[in-house]
Amino acid sequence: MNPYHDPGKPHHRPRGFQNNYTEYQPKSLSELLRWRRDAIRNHLPPPPLAPTPRVTPDLGWLHANALAGARMAPAITYVGHATVMAQMGGLTLLTDPMFSERASPVRLVGPKRHTPPGIALADLPHVDLVLVSHNHYDHLDAASVLGLDRQAGGPPLFVVPLGLKPWLASRGIRHVVELDWWDSQRVPSARGDIEVTLVPAQHWSSRSPGDAMATLWGGFAVLAPDCHLLFTGDTGYSRDFTDIRQHFQSRQTPELGGGFDIALIPIGAYAPRWFMSKQHVDVEEALKVHGDVGAKRSLGIHWGVFTLSDEALDEPPRKLAELRDARGMPEDEFFVTAVGETRKLTPRVIASPGA
Repeated sequence: MNPYHDPGKPHHRPRGFQNNYTEYQPKSLSELLRWRRDAIRNHLPPPPLAPTPRVTPDLGWLHANALAGARMAPAITYVGHATVMAQMGGLTLLTDPMFSERASPVRLVGPKRHTPPGIALADLPHVDLVLVSHNHYDHLDAASVLGLDRQAGGPPLFVVPLGLKPWLASRGIRHVVELDWWDSQRVPSARGDIEVTLVPAQHWSSRSPGDAMATLWGGFAVLAPDCHLLFTGDTGYSRDFTDIRQHFQSRQTPELGGGFDIALIPIGAYAPRWFMSKQHVDVEEALKVHGDVGAKRSLGIHWGVFTLSDEALDEPPRKLAELRDARGMPEDEFFVTAVGETRKLTPRVIASPGA
């Protein structure tokens, strides 16, 4: 039974959770075997044309920015896969921290990194806030969250979907807040409270046989005075994204600074579509998400690190460039970066009364 079950909420079910618009059923063993058999027969995924780009992080600037308090410059750094370090509102936060060599419950098998993290766990500035979107192994990594909990200066606050707090507590991690979809948590900072809201996504959860859909999944909207950030988490395409825009519309009028200043949207792990479409957007759908949520700029994530599907590791950014050019979209509106690269963001501007 689902201990969180609320019969008044459609995404709550007696034995777990479900999506808003498309019922998700985890793939059967026969479907999984069909996918793997077809991939072997067709020699998929093809090798990448080039290695995933990686740059040396500017640790001096990142550490200084983390200590700048109210003078912090909003910035994002792509650590790799779905792990992004955002500095905004006087806080340093991480999305889905994954620093281990494999995304697997065991060390010797499972998806292995092709690219090291852009910043080593030990080299991070002090992390104030960790956002975990769901419990799949490439997004919730035990060694990574334990390392963060033991960081010098005290643990971060972990904000997670319903059902993940007991998992963290069983590992000694206690500075945790659980949220349902549309629930919010205020986090104090040098710039005033930052508001963190768990938003819906079209996905699923599982960490072991028999626990599919038992814990919730989602994305996060983070609203700070100098930056509004959206992290979609893993997701298929759905009407959830127009719902997200509508939910925050009154907070994102032109006078209040407009829409999300930056969205973190996955662009990889999408092939074959018959297997992946309900759980992972492809690049064309990622562009739709960008438009649906009203983002000013978006960073493409979830590519180039782990082989999780049938497209080449470097296909997503090539496809993004192709589709972006076909639409006449500027490169910096929906972009990718090298692993380890930092992009500084324009601080959010609120119009003065009477302007």
